[in-house]
Amino acid sequence: MTPTAPKPLRCRCKALAAAGLLACALLLAGCGSLRLVYGLSPDLAYRWLDGYLDFSDEQSTLVTGQLEVFFQWHRAKQLPAYANFMVVLQTHAARPKVTPEQVCGWLGEALGQLQPSIDHALPMAVKTVQSLTPRELQNLERKYGKVNAEFRDTYLQPDPQARLKASVKRAVDRAESFYGDLDAAQTDRLAQGIAASPFDPEAWLAERQRRQQDTLQALRQLVDTRAPDAVVDATLRRLVNEVQRSSTPRYRAYQERLRLHNCALAAQLHNSASAEQREALATKFKDWETDFRRLAAAR
Repeated sequence: MTPTAPKPLRCRCKALAAAGLLACALLLAGCGSLRLVYGLSPDLAYRWLDGYLDFSDEQSTLVTGQLEVFFQWHRAKQLPAYANFMVVLQTHAARPKVTPEQVCGWLGEALGQLQPSIDHALPMAVKTVQSLTPRELQNLERKYGKVNAEFRDTYLQPDPQARLKASVKRAVDRAESFYGDLDAAQTDRLAQGIAASPFDPEAWLAERQRRQQDTLQALRQLVDTRAPDAVVDATLRRLVNEVQRSSTPRYRAYQERLRLHNCALAAQLHNSASAEQREALATKFKDWETDFRRLAAAR
């Protein structure tokens, strides 16, 4: 129910691109028209991954088959759990008052829903990683450069006021996607919270670049040594663990400060919500529950 929840999910999905290949494909279902996007998601997931690596014909056949198998499993095993979690969130959405600790707990539960899919996908990614060549890794390095440039355009405006204005707009847009229109007082309080946030896009970019270089180095080592299945699997798990918990203590401490601030800001927003806004939030979760159940039944 936090308006900041979608962003870390999207960012985690991107960060897992090279490490997991398949693990975050389900997150494509988080877009606006859930049934439509999920119905096409093996193809969309392939195109997204291909945009990073530019697969050969042989690799395309392999990855396409893996994605089909993954989504068949995901429909059967994970979508019912997601639907049940949406029921829980509907109950929480109806509460007139929540605490920052509760919001952090619910966000943690939401992220925890992804772990079975990651665990299931990583072994499937082994053969794909073993098929990589220096050509694909060069493509990946170039793509990293492009997405980093896009990141700078989105988050690192040179003018501090322009950067703050863009951050506030993102926060308001996310909040209104859950609650509907915010009133002037809510918008002002949200803007004040964003202005006081420890959010540091420079630190975020530096961490992204460190992980990207770690990923490239690890994949090159796997390719150069023709690593066996067990080594590839262990390396992928290390890379994914690095995304989930940075090995840099300073960055972990920053993430924790940001997490706590965002949970407090989300709780403040929810506690200011009108009955109509809470109903809109509950309806959003109800719609997602319905979508998940229909998708699961359609398999």
